[in-house]
Amino acid sequence: MAVVLVMSTACTSTPNPPEQPDQQGRPTVEVVGTLPHDPEAFTQGLELVDGVLYEGTGLEGESTLRRIDPATGEVKQRVDLPADFFGEGVTVVGDRVWQLTWRNGVAIQRDKNTLQEVKRATYEGEGWGLCRDGDRLVMSDGTEELRFRDPETFAETGRVTVRRNGVPLVRINELECVGGAVWANLWQLDEVVKIDPKTGDVLTTVDLSSVRPADVPESNVLNGIAAVPGSTDEFLVTGKNWPTIFRVKIKEG
Repeated sequence: MAVVLVMSTACTSTPNPPEQPDQQGRPTVEVVGTLPHDPEAFTQGLELVDGVLYEGTGLEGESTLRRIDPATGEVKQRVDLPADFFGEGVTVVGDRVWQLTWRNGVAIQRDKNTLQEVKRATYEGEGWGLCRDGDRLVMSDGTEELRFRDPETFAETGRVTVRRNGVPLVRINELECVGGAVWANLWQLDEVVKIDPKTGDVLTTVDLSSVRPADVPESNVLNGIAAVPGSTDEFLVTGKNWPTIFRVKIKEG
């Protein structure tokens, strides 16, 4: 699978109008490539930057941050989180990587090349997903809100309520910022949604059930979405303990 080495995840373009209840022409999904994925990885965060796929995994005593070769799926480097930490979403900011924890209230900043810890920051509530939107971070906490944070201090700078067809949308999980929108996994659903970070409106819902491996149990939920560099419609997607990462092309209706 060809990999472009330079990637910008900043949300820059203007999103489309909100999704409508009677939306016609639902998005289609085409699998354009695959690569192996460690089936022991309880995937919580996924991001492709500068030719490296960064993956954060969860579970107490098993949480890690990894550097993966996106051409082969080989884990080139990994570090373990403290045994009492439950790792969550990750995002790259310059030469650093932020990694959330679920209920520990701690975000860990690491050097993106060595994965060595640089510092920590604390926050209230749970940590789920994380992505970089230009000069701010976007964080989910399992509720209907996205929180905006300073990429250096991790201080909260604002928030927005996510609504689909006017109804607050909860269980927002792993995030990816690209093309003027925030893409998000929905916990326990084989769906990703495209969100306008300015208004919180869901612009598109994409059904990814077609990529679920046949031998993967329902409890191993879809989670992990990383934009392919130079594209706003191609992503790497996987799930918790899935044996495969899929490169998919999403054509919106």
